[in-house]
Amino acid sequence: MLQDKFIVLGVTGSIAAYKAAELVRLLKKRGAEVQVVMTSSAKEFVTPLTFQVLSGNPVVTDMFEKPVRWEVEHVSLADRADLFVIAPATANVIAKMAAGIADDMLTASVLATRAKILVVPAMNVNMYLNPITQENISFLKEKGFYVMEPDEGFLACGYSGKGRFPEPEKILKVIERLAGVCGDLQNKKILITAGPTREPIDPVRFISNRSSGKMGYALAEAAVERGGEVILISGPTCLPQPSGLYKYIRVNTALEMRECVLEYFPWSDVVIKAAAVSDFRPKNYSEYKIKKKDSATAMTLELEKNPDILKELGEKKQKQLLVGFAAETDEIKENAMEKLNKKNLDLIVVNDVTAEGAGFEVDTNIVRIYYKDGSGEEIPKMTKKELAHVILDRVVKLLKN
Repeated sequence: MLQDKFIVLGVTGSIAAYKAAELVRLLKKRGAEVQVVMTSSAKEFVTPLTFQVLSGNPVVTDMFEKPVRWEVEHVSLADRADLFVIAPATANVIAKMAAGIADDMLTASVLATRAKILVVPAMNVNMYLNPITQENISFLKEKGFYVMEPDEGFLACGYSGKGRFPEPEKILKVIERLAGVCGDLQNKKILITAGPTREPIDPVRFISNRSSGKMGYALAEAAVERGGEVILISGPTCLPQPSGLYKYIRVNTALEMRECVLEYFPWSDVVIKAAAVSDFRPKNYSEYKIKKKDSATAMTLELEKNPDILKELGEKKQKQLLVGFAAETDEIKENAMEKLNKKNLDLIVVNDVTAEGAGFEVDTNIVRIYYKDGSGEEIPKMTKKELAHVILDRVVKLLKN
Protein backbone atom coordinates (compact mmCIF):
# COMPACT_ATOMS: atom_id res chain seq x y z
CA MET A 1 0.00 0.00 0.00
CA LEU A 2 2.94 2.35 0.53
CA GLN A 3 4.84 1.12 -2.51
CA ASP A 4 7.39 3.68 -3.77
CA LYS A 5 6.77 6.03 -0.84
CA PHE A 6 9.96 7.40 0.73
CA ILE A 7 9.39 7.91 4.45
CA VAL A 8 11.91 9.53 6.76
CA LEU A 9 11.44 8.31 10.34
CA GLY A 10 12.98 10.46 13.04
CA VAL A 11 13.62 8.59 16.31
CA THR A 12 14.34 10.68 19.41
CA GLY A 13 15.48 9.97 22.96
CA SER A 14 12.36 8.48 24.52
CA ILE A 15 12.05 5.10 26.22
CA ALA A 16 9.42 4.40 23.53
CA ALA A 17 12.20 4.42 20.89
CA TYR A 18 12.19 0.61 20.88
CA LYS A 19 8.57 0.65 19.62
CA ALA A 20 9.69 2.58 16.54
CA ALA A 21 11.44 -0.60 15.38
CA GLU A 22 8.03 -2.26 14.95
CA LEU A 23 6.82 0.79 13.03
CA VAL A 24 9.74 0.41 10.61
CA ARG A 25 8.84 -3.24 10.11
CA LEU A 26 5.22 -2.39 9.34
CA LEU A 27 6.23 0.35 6.90
CA LYS A 28 8.57 -1.99 5.06
CA LYS A 29 5.86 -4.64 4.93
CA ARG A 30 3.62 -2.09 3.19
CA GLY A 31 6.32 -1.49 0.58
CA ALA A 32 7.71 1.84 1.76
CA GLU A 33 11.36 2.80 1.61
CA VAL A 34 12.31 3.91 5.10
CA GLN A 35 15.23 6.11 6.08
CA VAL A 36 15.76 6.33 9.82
CA VAL A 37 17.34 9.41 11.37
CA MET A 38 18.30 9.09 15.04
CA THR A 39 19.21 11.78 17.53
CA SER A 40 22.22 11.16 19.77
CA SER A 41 19.86 10.59 22.73
CA ALA A 42 17.90 7.95 20.80
CA LYS A 43 21.08 5.88 20.42
CA GLU A 44 21.17 5.51 24.21
CA PHE A 45 17.95 3.46 24.02
CA VAL A 46 18.26 1.50 20.74
CA THR A 47 21.34 0.87 18.61
CA PRO A 48 21.37 2.19 15.01
CA LEU A 49 22.11 -1.36 13.84
CA THR A 50 18.58 -2.44 14.83
CA PHE A 51 17.01 0.13 12.51
CA GLN A 52 19.58 -0.50 9.77
CA VAL A 53 18.68 -4.20 9.64
CA LEU A 54 14.93 -3.52 9.68
CA SER A 55 14.96 -0.66 7.15
CA GLY A 56 17.68 -1.99 4.85
CA ASN A 57 19.27 1.47 4.83
CA PRO A 58 22.22 2.94 6.77
CA VAL A 59 20.92 4.97 9.73
CA VAL A 60 21.74 8.68 9.73
CA THR A 61 22.92 9.84 13.14
CA ASP A 62 25.62 12.47 12.74
CA MET A 63 25.34 15.84 11.02
CA PHE A 64 29.03 15.80 10.18
CA GLU A 65 29.78 12.19 9.32
CA LYS A 66 31.10 11.50 5.82
CA PRO A 67 28.08 11.10 3.49
CA VAL A 68 27.58 7.88 1.53
CA ARG A 69 26.90 9.96 -1.61
CA TRP A 70 28.31 13.37 -2.52
CA GLU A 71 25.34 15.53 -1.50
CA VAL A 72 24.20 17.75 1.33
CA GLU A 73 22.51 14.96 3.23
CA HIS A 74 19.90 16.81 5.29
CA VAL A 75 18.77 18.68 2.15
CA SER A 76 18.74 15.42 0.18
CA LEU A 77 16.54 13.72 2.80
CA ALA A 78 14.25 16.74 2.90
CA ASP A 79 13.82 16.73 -0.88
CA ARG A 80 13.26 12.97 -1.26
CA ALA A 81 10.75 12.55 1.57
CA ASP A 82 7.12 11.88 0.73
CA LEU A 83 6.44 12.08 4.45
CA PHE A 84 8.44 12.96 7.58
CA VAL A 85 7.50 11.09 10.77
CA ILE A 86 8.99 11.91 14.17
CA ALA A 87 8.05 8.97 16.39
CA PRO A 88 8.59 9.05 19.28
CA ALA A 89 8.92 12.84 19.62
CA THR A 90 10.24 14.12 22.94
CA ALA A 91 9.30 17.43 24.53
CA ASN A 92 12.83 18.61 23.75
CA VAL A 93 12.61 17.93 20.01
CA ILE A 94 9.08 19.36 19.85
CA ALA A 95 10.41 22.56 21.46
CA LYS A 96 13.31 22.69 18.98
CA MET A 97 11.01 22.29 15.97
CA ALA A 98 8.68 25.00 17.31
CA ALA A 99 11.64 27.36 17.73
CA GLY A 100 13.13 26.53 14.31
CA ILE A 101 16.33 25.16 15.84
CA ALA A 102 18.37 22.96 13.48
CA ASP A 103 21.32 21.71 15.52
CA ASP A 104 21.31 18.05 14.46
CA MET A 105 20.49 16.01 11.37
CA LEU A 106 16.84 15.44 12.31
CA THR A 107 15.87 19.03 13.13
CA ALA A 108 17.87 20.37 10.15
CA SER A 109 16.06 17.97 7.80
CA VAL A 110 12.66 18.91 9.25
CA LEU A 111 13.41 22.58 8.70
CA ALA A 112 14.47 21.94 5.11
CA THR A 113 11.61 19.68 4.01
CA ARG A 114 8.42 20.63 2.18
CA ALA A 115 6.84 17.23 2.83
CA LYS A 116 4.03 16.65 5.32
CA ILE A 117 5.34 16.18 8.86
CA LEU A 118 3.73 13.87 11.42
CA VAL A 119 4.76 14.29 15.05
CA VAL A 120 3.97 11.51 17.57
CA PRO A 121 4.67 12.75 21.12
CA ALA A 122 5.69 10.30 23.84
CA MET A 123 6.70 11.47 27.30
CA ASN A 124 5.80 11.73 30.98
CA VAL A 125 2.23 12.93 31.51
CA ASN A 126 3.32 16.07 33.38
CA MET A 127 5.78 16.98 30.63
CA TYR A 128 3.08 16.48 28.01
CA LEU A 129 0.50 18.57 29.88
CA ASN A 130 3.00 21.30 30.74
CA PRO A 131 1.68 24.58 29.26
CA ILE A 132 4.96 25.14 27.40
CA THR A 133 4.75 21.74 25.66
CA GLN A 134 1.08 22.33 24.83
CA GLU A 135 1.93 25.77 23.45
CA ASN A 136 4.66 24.29 21.28
CA ILE A 137 2.31 21.59 19.97
CA SER A 138 -0.37 24.19 19.17
CA PHE A 139 2.22 26.30 17.36
CA LEU A 140 3.35 23.34 15.25
CA LYS A 141 -0.26 22.61 14.29
CA GLU A 142 -0.73 26.25 13.25
CA LYS A 143 2.31 25.93 11.00
CA GLY A 144 0.92 22.86 9.22
CA PHE A 145 2.45 19.99 11.23
CA TYR A 146 0.23 16.99 11.93
CA VAL A 147 0.39 16.03 15.60
CA MET A 148 -1.00 12.69 16.73
CA GLU A 149 -2.61 12.49 20.17
CA PRO A 150 -0.67 10.22 22.55
CA ASP A 151 -2.51 7.38 24.25
CA GLU A 152 -3.45 7.29 27.92
CA GLY A 153 -2.29 4.56 30.27
CA PHE A 154 0.57 3.29 32.38
CA LEU A 155 3.86 5.03 31.52
CA ALA A 156 7.41 3.70 31.85
CA CYS A 157 8.20 6.40 34.44
CA GLY A 158 5.63 4.86 36.80
CA TYR A 159 2.98 7.51 36.25
CA SER A 160 -0.35 6.89 34.55
CA GLY A 161 -1.95 9.35 32.14
CA LYS A 162 -1.62 10.92 28.72
CA GLY A 163 1.76 10.62 27.03
CA ARG A 164 1.94 6.94 26.10
CA PHE A 165 3.30 6.11 22.63
CA PRO A 166 0.41 4.90 20.42
CA GLU A 167 0.50 1.37 19.08
CA PRO A 168 2.50 1.22 15.81
CA GLU A 169 -0.55 -0.08 13.90
CA LYS A 170 -2.46 3.06 14.87
CA ILE A 171 0.41 5.28 13.71
CA LEU A 172 0.58 3.32 10.46
CA LYS A 173 -3.05 4.17 9.68
CA VAL A 174 -2.33 7.88 10.10
CA ILE A 175 0.77 7.57 7.90
CA GLU A 176 -1.28 5.87 5.19
CA ARG A 177 -3.85 8.67 5.29
CA LEU A 178 -1.20 11.40 5.11
CA ALA A 179 0.64 9.59 2.32
CA GLY A 180 -2.58 9.55 0.31
CA VAL A 181 -2.98 5.79 0.41
CA CYS A 182 -6.34 5.96 2.18
CA GLY A 183 -7.57 9.01 0.29
CA ASP A 184 -11.16 7.78 0.25
CA LEU A 185 -12.41 11.39 0.19
CA GLN A 186 -10.20 12.36 -2.75
CA ASN A 187 -12.00 14.79 -5.09
CA LYS A 188 -14.84 15.23 -2.60
CA LYS A 189 -15.83 18.75 -1.55
CA ILE A 190 -16.72 18.85 2.14
CA LEU A 191 -18.35 21.74 3.98
CA ILE A 192 -18.08 21.62 7.78
CA THR A 193 -19.43 24.03 10.40
CA ALA A 194 -18.04 24.20 13.93
CA GLY A 195 -18.26 26.07 17.20
CA PRO A 196 -20.96 28.27 18.74
CA THR A 197 -22.55 31.45 17.46
CA ARG A 198 -22.77 34.71 19.41
CA GLU A 199 -25.94 36.77 19.28
CA PRO A 200 -25.22 40.35 20.44
CA ILE A 201 -27.34 42.16 23.03
CA ASP A 202 -25.24 45.32 23.02
CA PRO A 203 -21.57 46.12 22.16
CA VAL A 204 -20.28 44.18 25.20
CA ARG A 205 -22.84 41.41 25.83
CA PHE A 206 -24.07 38.45 23.84
CA ILE A 207 -25.99 35.15 24.06
CA SER A 208 -24.02 31.99 23.25
CA ASN A 209 -23.55 28.37 24.31
CA ARG A 210 -20.86 26.02 25.61
CA SER A 211 -19.66 24.63 22.27
CA SER A 212 -15.86 24.65 21.99
CA GLY A 213 -15.73 23.69 18.30
CA LYS A 214 -13.46 20.71 19.02
CA MET A 215 -15.65 18.13 17.24
CA GLY A 216 -16.03 20.22 14.09
CA TYR A 217 -12.32 21.02 13.95
CA ALA A 218 -11.46 17.33 14.43
CA LEU A 219 -13.76 16.47 11.51
CA ALA A 220 -12.07 19.10 9.33
CA GLU A 221 -8.59 17.75 10.16
CA ALA A 222 -9.67 14.16 9.53
CA ALA A 223 -11.35 15.03 6.21
CA VAL A 224 -8.17 16.78 5.01
CA GLU A 225 -6.10 13.74 6.02
CA ARG A 226 -8.36 11.57 3.87
CA GLY A 227 -7.87 13.73 0.80
CA GLY A 228 -10.98 15.89 0.98
CA GLU A 229 -11.22 19.48 -0.20
CA VAL A 230 -12.52 21.10 2.97
CA ILE A 231 -14.18 24.40 3.80
CA LEU A 232 -14.51 25.04 7.53
CA ILE A 233 -16.96 27.72 8.66
CA SER A 234 -16.31 28.40 12.33
CA GLY A 235 -18.01 30.38 15.03
CA PRO A 236 -15.86 32.01 17.75
CA THR A 237 -13.40 29.48 19.24
CA CYS A 238 -9.94 29.45 20.79
CA LEU A 239 -8.77 26.64 18.47
CA PRO A 240 -5.96 27.05 15.91
CA GLN A 241 -6.87 26.86 12.24
CA PRO A 242 -6.45 23.29 10.96
CA SER A 243 -3.81 22.93 8.26
CA GLY A 244 -4.54 21.95 4.67
CA LEU A 245 -7.99 23.55 4.38
CA TYR A 246 -9.33 24.77 1.03
CA LYS A 247 -10.97 27.70 2.85
CA TYR A 248 -11.36 28.83 6.46
CA ILE A 249 -14.11 31.32 7.33
CA ARG A 250 -14.78 32.88 10.74
CA VAL A 251 -18.28 34.10 11.61
CA ASN A 252 -20.01 35.31 14.75
CA THR A 253 -23.79 35.19 14.43
CA ALA A 254 -26.25 32.58 13.16
CA LEU A 255 -27.24 34.91 10.31
CA GLU A 256 -23.59 35.23 9.23
CA MET A 257 -23.19 31.45 9.36
CA ARG A 258 -26.35 30.95 7.30
CA GLU A 259 -25.11 33.35 4.62
CA CYS A 260 -21.75 31.55 4.30
CA VAL A 261 -23.27 28.05 4.37
CA LEU A 262 -25.78 28.89 1.64
CA GLU A 263 -23.03 30.44 -0.49
CA TYR A 264 -20.91 27.26 -0.48
CA PHE A 265 -23.71 24.69 -0.31
CA PRO A 266 -23.97 24.24 -4.12
CA TRP A 267 -20.18 23.66 -4.22
CA SER A 268 -20.26 20.83 -1.70
CA ASP A 269 -20.68 17.05 -1.98
CA VAL A 270 -20.89 16.51 1.79
CA VAL A 271 -22.13 18.93 4.46
CA ILE A 272 -21.42 18.20 8.13
CA LYS A 273 -23.22 20.64 10.44
CA ALA A 274 -21.33 20.22 13.71
CA ALA A 275 -21.82 23.84 14.81
CA ALA A 276 -24.05 24.66 17.79
CA VAL A 277 -26.06 27.47 16.22
CA SER A 278 -28.08 29.62 18.62
CA ASP A 279 -31.82 29.00 18.24
CA PHE A 280 -32.71 32.55 19.27
CA ARG A 281 -31.26 36.06 19.07
CA PRO A 282 -32.20 39.31 20.88
CA LYS A 283 -35.00 41.04 19.02
CA ASN A 284 -33.68 44.53 19.70
CA TYR A 285 -29.93 45.22 19.60
CA SER A 286 -28.74 48.23 21.59
CA GLU A 287 -25.99 50.25 19.91
CA TYR A 288 -24.92 51.48 23.33
CA LYS A 289 -24.02 49.51 26.42
CA ILE A 290 -27.14 48.88 28.49
CA LYS A 291 -26.55 50.51 31.86
CA LYS A 292 -27.42 48.90 35.14
CA LYS A 293 -30.00 50.98 36.95
CA ASP A 294 -29.86 50.88 40.72
CA SER A 295 -33.64 50.99 40.94
CA ALA A 296 -34.14 48.04 38.58
CA THR A 297 -34.51 44.57 40.09
CA ALA A 298 -35.00 42.70 36.82
CA MET A 299 -34.47 43.02 33.10
CA THR A 300 -36.54 41.54 30.31
CA LEU A 301 -34.83 40.40 27.12
CA GLU A 302 -37.12 39.71 24.17
CA LEU A 303 -35.85 37.03 21.78
CA GLU A 304 -36.73 36.09 18.21
CA LYS A 305 -36.06 32.83 16.40
CA ASN A 306 -33.00 32.35 14.22
CA PRO A 307 -33.40 30.62 10.84
CA ASP A 308 -33.02 26.82 10.92
CA ILE A 309 -29.99 26.44 8.64
CA LEU A 310 -29.98 22.64 8.70
CA LYS A 311 -33.68 22.42 7.78
CA GLU A 312 -33.13 24.87 4.94
CA LEU A 313 -30.27 22.75 3.58
CA GLY A 314 -32.45 19.63 3.79
CA GLU A 315 -35.07 21.35 1.64
CA LYS A 316 -32.51 22.55 -0.92
CA LYS A 317 -30.24 19.51 -1.17
CA GLN A 318 -29.77 17.74 -4.51
CA LYS A 319 -26.49 15.81 -4.80
CA GLN A 320 -25.32 16.60 -1.25
CA LEU A 321 -24.99 14.13 1.60
CA LEU A 322 -26.18 15.90 4.76
CA VAL A 323 -24.94 15.09 8.27
CA GLY A 324 -26.46 16.67 11.37
CA PHE A 325 -25.52 16.76 15.05
CA ALA A 326 -27.79 16.83 18.08
CA ALA A 327 -26.98 17.44 21.74
CA GLU A 328 -29.66 15.79 23.87
CA THR A 329 -30.35 15.09 27.55
CA ASP A 330 -33.29 12.68 27.35
CA GLU A 331 -35.31 10.55 24.88
CA ILE A 332 -32.17 10.38 22.75
CA LYS A 333 -33.36 8.17 19.89
CA GLU A 334 -36.83 9.71 19.61
CA ASN A 335 -35.47 13.27 19.43
CA ALA A 336 -32.67 12.28 17.04
CA MET A 337 -34.96 10.47 14.59
CA GLU A 338 -37.48 13.32 14.63
CA LYS A 339 -34.71 15.77 13.74
CA LEU A 340 -33.28 13.45 11.06
CA ASN A 341 -36.64 13.07 9.30
CA LYS A 342 -37.83 16.65 9.75
CA LYS A 343 -34.62 18.08 8.30
CA ASN A 344 -34.08 15.46 5.56
CA LEU A 345 -30.69 14.29 6.86
CA ASP A 346 -28.77 11.24 5.67
CA LEU A 347 -27.41 10.54 9.13
CA ILE A 348 -27.37 12.21 12.51
CA VAL A 349 -24.76 12.07 15.28
CA VAL A 350 -26.28 12.51 18.73
CA ASN A 351 -24.78 12.61 22.18
CA ASP A 352 -26.11 12.77 25.71
CA VAL A 353 -24.36 15.89 26.98
CA THR A 354 -25.01 14.83 30.59
CA ALA A 355 -22.77 11.74 30.17
CA GLU A 356 -19.25 11.93 31.58
CA GLY A 357 -16.67 12.29 28.81
CA ALA A 358 -19.19 13.46 26.22
CA GLY A 359 -20.41 16.79 24.92
CA PHE A 360 -18.97 20.26 25.26
CA GLU A 361 -15.44 21.45 26.11
CA VAL A 362 -13.86 17.99 26.46
CA ASP A 363 -11.48 16.06 24.18
CA THR A 364 -13.57 12.87 24.15
CA ASN A 365 -17.07 12.00 23.03
CA ILE A 366 -19.66 9.22 23.30
CA VAL A 367 -22.27 9.21 20.55
CA ARG A 368 -24.97 7.29 18.76
CA ILE A 369 -25.35 7.44 14.99
CA TYR A 370 -28.79 7.04 13.41
CA TYR A 371 -29.70 6.53 9.74
CA LYS A 372 -32.73 7.14 7.53
CA ASP A 373 -33.94 3.55 7.80
CA GLY A 374 -34.19 3.89 11.58
CA SER A 375 -31.11 1.81 12.33
CA GLY A 376 -28.47 3.05 14.71
CA GLU A 377 -25.21 2.21 16.41
CA GLU A 378 -23.56 3.19 19.67
CA ILE A 379 -19.99 4.47 19.46
CA PRO A 380 -18.00 4.04 22.71
CA LYS A 381 -15.95 6.75 24.37
CA MET A 382 -13.00 7.87 22.26
CA THR A 383 -11.14 11.06 21.36
CA LYS A 384 -12.99 13.47 19.10
CA LYS A 385 -10.32 12.96 16.42
CA GLU A 386 -10.87 9.19 16.49
CA LEU A 387 -14.63 9.74 16.39
CA ALA A 388 -14.19 12.08 13.42
CA HIS A 389 -12.70 9.21 11.42
CA VAL A 390 -15.52 6.88 12.52
CA ILE A 391 -18.10 9.39 11.27
CA LEU A 392 -16.20 9.85 8.00
CA ASP A 393 -16.06 6.05 7.58
CA ARG A 394 -19.88 6.09 7.64
CA VAL A 395 -19.99 9.04 5.22
CA VAL A 396 -17.71 7.21 2.77
CA LYS A 397 -19.94 4.13 2.96
CA LEU A 398 -23.04 6.19 2.21
CA LEU A 399 -21.29 7.92 -0.69
CA LYS A 400 -20.41 4.56 -2.22
CA ASN A 401 -24.02 3.42 -1.93
